Amino acid sequence: MGQRQRILYVEDETDLQWLVKHILESAGAFEVLVCSSGDEALRRIQEFAPDLVLLDVMMPGMDGFSVLRELRARPEGEGLPVVFLTARPQEGDEYLRSGAQGHIAKPFEPRGLVEQVRAYAGDLAPA
Repeated sequence: MGQRQRILYVEDETDLQWLVKHILESAGAFEVLVCSSGDEALRRIQEFAPDLVLLDVMMPGMDGFSVLRELRARPEGEGLPVVFLTARPQEGDEYLRSGAQGHIAKPFEPRGLVEQVRAYAGDLAPA
C-alpha cells in the first residue's frame, strides 16, 4: 500500500467531522486530522504538515475565507492545496478567486467525496 495522504479538515459540525473522517480514512488512502475551528487549524497545521486542506466556509469565529487568507500569509501555506467543502457551491468563482483550488458541494455521496479529494490531492495512494 502506498503512502497515506494527510488531510486537514476544518469543520465546526461534529456529525460532518466524523462522517468525512470516516469516509476518507475508510478509503485507505488518507489520514485525516479534524479541527473544529480556523484558530485550531492554524495552530496545528505546521505540526501535522497536510498534503491538502478541506475547509468549511461558514464557521463561527473565523470563516473559511479568513482561514485561507491567514494560511496563505504563512510559509507552510503558500503552495498548499485548499479545497472548500461547502453547502454554497453556487459561489464557485469566489472560491477560486480567494486562492482555493476549488470546492466540493455538500451534501455529497461518499464515493464522490473520495474521488474528488483524490483528484485535488494528486492521489499518492492506489485507488
